[in-house]
Parts: sequence; C-alpha cells; structure tokens
Amino acid sequence: MNVHDTIDIDQLKKPYFVWFEEGWRHDDILHSHQKGQLVYVESGFQYITVDGKIYLLPQNHAAWIPPGAIHKTNSHSEKIKLMIMFADVEKSSAFHHKINVFSVPPVLKEMIKYAEKWSKSISKDPDEALFLQALFNELPHFVEHSLQLYIRLPEDKRLSKSIEYLHSHYQEHVRMEDLSEISMLSLRTIERIFKKETGMTLAKYQQILRIIKSLELLSSGDHTISETAYKVGYKSVQAFTRSFQSVMQSRPTDFIKTTQ
Repeated sequence: MNVHDTIDIDQLKKPYFVWFEEGWRHDDILHSHQKGQLVYVESGFQYITVDGKIYLLPQNHAAWIPPGAIHKTNSHSEKIKLMIMFADVEKSSAFHHKINVFSVPPVLKEMIKYAEKWSKSISKDPDEALFLQALFNELPHFVEHSLQLYIRLPEDKRLSKSIEYLHSHYQEHVRMEDLSEISMLSLRTIERIFKKETGMTLAKYQQILRIIKSLELLSSGDHTISETAYKVGYKSVQAFTRSFQSVMQSRPTDFIKTTQ
C-alpha cells in the first residue's frame, strides 16, 4: 500500500505521523518528504536507495532518512513488517540531517511498538506529540554506531558491466584483472574509477555483497549458518562469522529467523 494513495504526508498539520501495516510497501519510485522519517524493519528485510546509495535494512534495524532526501525502496522479502514514523525536525540538529542505519536497541523497539496505537491517525493528539518528541529527541543516543552497510550506485557507465558481473558472481573470488577484461578498460583505469565510484576497494565491495546476501538467506529461515556461509562464497563457517561480525558488529545467529 502506498502512503500517497490516501494521505499527503507533507500536507499534514501535525509534527509527527505514524504509519504501521503488515506487508506494507513503501514507495518504489524516487520521492522525498519535508519531514524526516524513521523506517523500522520488525521482520524481513528492506532495501532503500537514499541519495544514490542502496542501504540494506535487516530485521530489527532502522534507517533515519533526513528531510528532503530523495529515496525509494528497491525490493524486500515476501513477508515484511515495516513501521514508518515521520517527524518535523529542527534545522539546527546535525544528526537529523544525515542518513543513519542502525540496530534498534530494546528500549527504542518498545517505544516504536507503543506508538502503533497512533498508526494512521491524522488528528492532533497532545499525548502522541509528547511521546514522539521524546522518541525523536533521544534518537541520536540510541544510535551507538551507524551501520555502514550500503553500496553506492556508480554513475560512470563504464562500470556497468563490471558491477553487474560482481553482483552475479559475488560468491567467487573476483580479481580486478577480471573486471578490467569485462569492462575493456586498462587495469589502472578500472582500479581508479572503481574506488572513486563505489568508495571502497574491490575486496570490501565483495565482502559487503556477500554479507547482504547472507542476511537475505538467514532471514528467510530456510538456511543454516553453515549452508549460508558456503552459499555466499566462504570456505568455512569461522571465516564467514569473522567477516559477518566485522561488518555487522553482531553474530549471524542474531539474524536467524525465529518463529513467532
């Protein structure tokens, strides 16, 4: 369901708006809001493109999308519970004007779930305003570290075939020489534009791709950690676990889907 089918967020005469719904799909075309928004994934996973970068929101993670940021969703798991909260924020707040992706601590999770009572309410409620003001004021303190789990979309079309190859062969060991041959660019040129366009080394890019794919597999509930490790290209569970922890700051077991 699309928010804009029924409600124009920017026309609401209230500082906060809560929108929770089972199986809800956020806008899959590029758009922006005057309000900032908190997107929380209670179950499943969600891709969000914000200002030319694709971010992954795994289960129990959230993204803060600043006011005016051009964004859209890319795809998501079949079963997803998405909770979205919009908020007016002060221009002086540096935190609220940059993207953040983070693991949601228990206290914030309970606050978000409590706010479900105001879902889709367009009338003003002093209690709602007071509660949500406290939530958004405390948001910077809940973000202990910003999860750098994103892939920047390259603007240089010369990288298109290389990126396409990487995304379909992430589980293999891909060398820069391979990308040089695929893109028909010199090794020096491909190395330079890859780092410039993606903001990371080939090894780091491939690691992020593997971890993103592993999160999809783990959240589906159809694969064990061992099966996931080998499917995404790791030679051992230990190597996968080390790589996973270095990126996610948590263990693969934390992302295994459990029955409710």
